Amino acid sequence: MNLKRLFGAILTFLGVIGLIYAAYVFANTSTGEQNIKITAVYGIVGLIFFIAGIGLVKKTRDDSNL
Repeated sequence: MNLKRLFGAILTFLGVIGLIYAAYVFANTSTGEQNIKITAVYGIVGLIFFIAGIGLVKKTRDDSNL
């Protein structure tokens, strides 16, 4: 496995975890300003990691010939 693909898979996994945690915080909190900021930060960072990871996995060629 290529190192870029491995890094892309790790970024994708971290992005999914960040998005799930943001959804969890959003669903289980009241309407406090700090809670909204925390939810937005986790959601945005998770989305960035997810998109970057998917992009790395898609654009990296697999040069292994088995």
